[in-house]
Amino acid sequence: MNTEMTRRQLLGMGAGLSLAASLPAQAHADGLRLANVLGDHMVLQRDQPIRIWGWARPGEVVQASLARCHGKTVAGRDGRFVLSLPALPAGGPHVLSVRTAAAERQLHDVLVGEVWLCSGQSNMEWLLKDSEGAAEAIASADAHPGIRHIKLPHHAALAPQDDILPAAWQVGSAATAGDFSGVAYFFARKLQQALKVPVGLVNSSWGGSHLETWTSPQAALRDPDLATAVQGMPTDLAGFARVYRERMTATAQRWHAPALRQPEPAGNAWASPGLDDSGWPTLRVPMVWEEQGLEGFDGIVWYRRTVELSAAQAQGGATLKLGTIDDGDETFVNGQRVGGLPDWDAQRNYTIAPGVLRAGRNLIAVRVTDSGGDGGFYGDTLPRLITPAGEVDLSGPWRAQVAGLVDKTVPGHNDLPTLLFNGMVQPLKPMALGGVIWYQGESNVPRAARYVGAFQNLIKDWRAQFGRRDLPFYWVQLASFMPLDKNSLAGSPWAELREAQRLALRLPHTGMAVATDVGNANDIHPRNKRAVGERLASLALNRQYRHPMPDSGPQLHQARREGRSMRLQFSAVVQGLQVRGGGVELQGFAIAGADQRFVPARALIENGQRLRVWADAVPQPVAVRYGWVDNPEQANLVDGEGLPASPFKTDRWAWVTQAGRFGP
Repeated sequence: MNTEMTRRQLLGMGAGLSLAASLPAQAHADGLRLANVLGDHMVLQRDQPIRIWGWARPGEVVQASLARCHGKTVAGRDGRFVLSLPALPAGGPHVLSVRTAAAERQLHDVLVGEVWLCSGQSNMEWLLKDSEGAAEAIASADAHPGIRHIKLPHHAALAPQDDILPAAWQVGSAATAGDFSGVAYFFARKLQQALKVPVGLVNSSWGGSHLETWTSPQAALRDPDLATAVQGMPTDLAGFARVYRERMTATAQRWHAPALRQPEPAGNAWASPGLDDSGWPTLRVPMVWEEQGLEGFDGIVWYRRTVELSAAQAQGGATLKLGTIDDGDETFVNGQRVGGLPDWDAQRNYTIAPGVLRAGRNLIAVRVTDSGGDGGFYGDTLPRLITPAGEVDLSGPWRAQVAGLVDKTVPGHNDLPTLLFNGMVQPLKPMALGGVIWYQGESNVPRAARYVGAFQNLIKDWRAQFGRRDLPFYWVQLASFMPLDKNSLAGSPWAELREAQRLALRLPHTGMAVATDVGNANDIHPRNKRAVGERLASLALNRQYRHPMPDSGPQLHQARREGRSMRLQFSAVVQGLQVRGGGVELQGFAIAGADQRFVPARALIENGQRLRVWADAVPQPVAVRYGWVDNPEQANLVDGEGLPASPFKTDRWAWVTQAGRFGP
């Protein structure tokens, strides 16, 4: 989505790109260097063999000791070593000593407890200090020094890396916790309160990232949608720049053949009212251009719109309100510049001085520059011109033309598959983990149907990569988002992504935290990270650590037709089916007959475990959907603990995102 808060400022990442397969060249002069994820204040996984890795001189004997445990190995021909220490119970602080004949490294305040990899996009990356309840959580963080957090620097890499970029572990405190992941912190706090052991959080997340960039090269090669892109991956920066430019040019010319065949005229000539733009194609406003034929395009696009004004409307000054534009704009009225902003999430409200407008034809021109992700006008604010004699609606088709490309010499995180796996997961593979928590999916909504297989394949592949077939993997189902008046029973990409997430529960050792009741219609980043983090913790505590507690809402078990109704049987219901907040009427249900046309339905709770669903307009129902809209915040089926039921559908009809494919 174009509303990812962090992605624009994160694209200037030349320092974060590495193309070499490993980074031992930066070893100390004495030849001994530990992997960057190993540091003072770290947490190591209890009750599993502990791996220590790094680089020494080829052939050197490397020894390590921790809490009276010892191990040794010999560095390989490339200098890399991995040694194992026996499993330890929770405890500490310890000192880890790693030494060769010529050098020694000591890491202090090392704890042994539970280590969780926290990954995904911006809702996982979202800081505790920006979350609801931050003041209380931060103020009490001094009571939880056993919570430790390391944030991996953003690192998109064309080839698998042996190490992360330098990073440091932070001890939980009122001075540091505000910069921890909000979801991960609340997850860790509940775990620690129950388990009474240290909890280490390895935060490997990046706002706006697609599932495909977290996919390993091995898994991508097995995916027909990704294999070609991975096989053709450039091996150096020059190759990337060439491939990127060729791809952007081809995209622009598929949309409009003459695009980029002549350079953009100097001096903003395309802002002139006298320019003949009759041969230009159109783009609708507000709508990102990726949804109108310019999929994945990064570059410069001019928009032009002519409006007819009366003498009264043209008299005096006016205000031009364009809403949000992704990324930056320069805006002109009748050839005169009236404003411009570089910020993708800023409202464009520009003052037009008296004398600029005139009775009759007026030309508004906007030069938009997009450096990554979505581009163009977006959002719910309809652009308009506010004059002394009334408003003029500017939504709808504008003449548009591609003017140029943005030179890109290093990859962004979504430019190709595997980039973030290579730079931010591959280097962690020797680390023993308690499990993975995952909050991602918003960026994959347009291809939700493909997410069904892709997400399950990622889970299975990460387990293989970390050498644990039973590695626990828990995730957050997408929260409610998008304006309620945009909901449609005819189909929903957001509902399909949630269903793709739900279907991954068929894999063992998985769990899903439903978050449809804690979303925000106007913000893709709901601030209630506590509910989400604690629901993830409940899954882990109940399923992994054998602390019995409710961990999920009602789950559909069976659906069958009975006369003019559908009867739904649920499982995992604690204290019976209920209406959220003590209400009396269930909402969020729709029902359809064989014509596949869904209409709102009534639902009645029967015997605490079962629902009857019907609609007078559908005398012969065959399918029920619940919460099957972009924003299901009004869906209110819960259990006695208040945990919400996941959106679901009983039919197997075609998905609206069936044609969506990854296309960097």
